[in-house]
Amino acid sequence: MTGMFLDVHASPIFVGLAAFCILAYIFADGLDLGVGILFAAAPRRGEREAMIASIAPVLDGNEIWLAAGGALLFATFPAGYYMLLPAFAAPIALMLAALVLRGAALGLRPRSRSKSPAWDLGSGLITH
Repeated sequence: MTGMFLDVHASPIFVGLAAFCILAYIFADGLDLGVGILFAAAPRRGEREAMIASIAPVLDGNEIWLAAGGALLFATFPAGYYMLLPAFAAPIALMLAALVLRGAALGLRPRSRSKSPAWDLGSGLITH
């Protein structure tokens, strides 16, 4: 009986879980992206530091939703991954590199006051 349930209902359940994970990433990362957009409007360095401090604790947790959604889609549709991954390998690699660069830049920014504008550019935060 259990095998029949998994054969009939597993795909919609996993697709729903994957969609939930990807939507959770979109909504959670909206805070980070919003701070990045408003970062250029902050006239003083103290305000900028406060904006970055507001997203620092949750920055890495947001990417977990993306990884979980991708893993669920791979578990549900391995044949789809086999066909689509070669076509989307470059954009996926760029996206992952940008996520790593953003996290590294925001983590290293406070350690280098003189190179702060360079780290702002690397993290996707726009400087004046």
